[in-house]
Amino acid sequence: MNLFPVYPLFDVNIVRGKGCHVWDDQGQEYLDLYGGHAVISIGHAHPHYINKVSEQVARLGFYSNSVVNNLQEQLALRLGKVCGYDDYQLFLINSGAEANENALKLASFKTGRTRILSAQKAFHGRTSLAVEATDNPKIIAPINQNGHVTYLPLNDLPAWEAELQKGDVAAVILECIQGVGGIRLATETFAQGLAKACKQHGTVLICDEIQCGYGRTGRFFAHQWLGIRPDLITCAKGIANGLPMGAVLISPDFEAVYGQLGTTFGGNHLACAAALAVLDVMEEERLVDNTAAVGDYLLQQLKAIPQLHDVRGRGLMIGFDIDQPAADLRKHLIFEKHIFTGGAGQHTVRLLPPLCLSQTEADQFLAALKDEVNNEK
Repeated sequence: MNLFPVYPLFDVNIVRGKGCHVWDDQGQEYLDLYGGHAVISIGHAHPHYINKVSEQVARLGFYSNSVVNNLQEQLALRLGKVCGYDDYQLFLINSGAEANENALKLASFKTGRTRILSAQKAFHGRTSLAVEATDNPKIIAPINQNGHVTYLPLNDLPAWEAELQKGDVAAVILECIQGVGGIRLATETFAQGLAKACKQHGTVLICDEIQCGYGRTGRFFAHQWLGIRPDLITCAKGIANGLPMGAVLISPDFEAVYGQLGTTFGGNHLACAAALAVLDVMEEERLVDNTAAVGDYLLQQLKAIPQLHDVRGRGLMIGFDIDQPAADLRKHLIFEKHIFTGGAGQHTVRLLPPLCLSQTEADQFLAALKDEVNNEK
């Protein structure tokens, strides 16, 4: 049997990691400025994380959600305090797509409505409702084309207000910084106006923090830069540093109904131990503060490189455009400079390193990038 070839692969077999560095099976070291799609939050193979996960799997890796799991309760309390939402409730699943899927269902259950507003260039996942809310026709199968979603331009508040005034919108789902869409930032004026309009028309506001959350922007959630408080917040990626986990933070306005939501693997003992270890490291090593400081430095240094266009982002979520195909630059960085970066469209490079990135490592990347763009033909 062969693998179903759904990914275009770089011919590199990564077998080991440490901090912001990974090694291939030939012993070659790489600087990781992509973090496995923003999943690696505290760095690869952090000793505290290894210990906590190893200890847990030696005790109990999994039991079903039909019994009490104190690790889930510990995670809910810790996360609420760290992120500032201690009055919200937590529902744990396995991935970002599941988080958005369940958030959209909760919004529909609460409002009795079926319409969704989503931003142009949004990416919310690949499952049924999540993919329908994703503005990419190439990945929306005919079975998912149910007419639930209206896509609107990011930051065009009048367009969103006009749709909300119709009174039939169950949910607005918003990435306050679009990831796959190219590191496009929602403005404070837009976000606050949208939140106000949602409240006025009885529409649930969902902030998709799967890529831009969990400290990546220099605050715990990206929407906290914008002065809004969503009804539902979705998380995944960095929450467990590589073990599959997703979450929905649910405002007190929602009432749980037994059997309405459910999951087999979500919130299992091993994933919760990993998530608690992540919070330990984030707090002890002040990684959100580090993200803000190193991210600001990196952003300013990138803006000084004349070959880069429209450098943008917050914290360690940064994008910039180049004249050449971004895929070519990324390939050169991997095979000539041994640095991993990400892409978002034909000309956009996307940076999503672990939150422990140091200024020295940022300088290593900047030197390599300058050399590449200065020598491009």
